Amino acid sequence: MTTHEQARSREERRRDTLARLTDDKDSWIATASPDGQPCLVPLSFAWDGATLVMCTRRSNPTARNVASRGEVVVTLGHTRDVVHIEGTAEVVEGSALAQESADTFAAKLRWDPRNRQTWVYLRITPRVVKAWREENELKGRLIMSDGRWLD
Repeated sequence: MTTHEQARSREERRRDTLARLTDDKDSWIATASPDGQPCLVPLSFAWDGATLVMCTRRSNPTARNVASRGEVVVTLGHTRDVVHIEGTAEVVEGSALAQESADTFAAKLRWDPRNRQTWVYLRITPRVVKAWREENELKGRLIMSDGRWLD
């Protein structure tokens, strides 16, 4: 078990979170159907500086849930280094995603779904971000609220 003696400052957590958003490739995304049925799946992502961009088949429950509810929870990391993101999400057709975001996705994940009719992008705008490692970081884990990074 890794322990971290001293809790990170909010600025350190923000810097570490931005590094994870830039460097990590995989996440867990949780959605819910209109009747509240939960769905949790792993999806790869790219960070374009403001939103997470993911891709899935348009027929998958995750895409259908995003289209109907527009709310997601995304987590990065493992149980001793968590980034927890609550956000709004939208389904975006391949040709409708901004070229810079689509290019970022394709370069990071070495896959370009823009011209695949059965695939759609999910664009997730973080509203709340929390980051913590051990129990000593539970207090102060909130680093973004209402879509704004906290000072």
